[in-house]
Amino acid sequence: MYLHVGNEYSVDIRDIVGIFDIENTTVGKCTKRLLDRAEKEKRCIYATMDMPKSFIIVMKNGQEKLYISQLAASTLRKRLSEGGF
Repeated sequence: MYLHVGNEYSVDIRDIVGIFDIENTTVGKCTKRLLDRAEKEKRCIYATMDMPKSFIIVMKNGQEKLYISQLAASTLRKRLSEGGF
């Protein structure tokens, strides 16, 4: 099954490591470093051009990617619990 994370992007739910609220998690230094490093290494995929509300960490074939989404983390978690879309 796939989780729609915004615009035309969907991710395989088996590859999801975590779903995080951007506003609450970017207060910490570790999360800021994670996002900065992913941006520099071109591992961020922007599923929105609007104000981001969440990010999803995905690990596929040993490679980590971060999807930046305009959808709230709670909305994504609800979709996930309902089977994806």
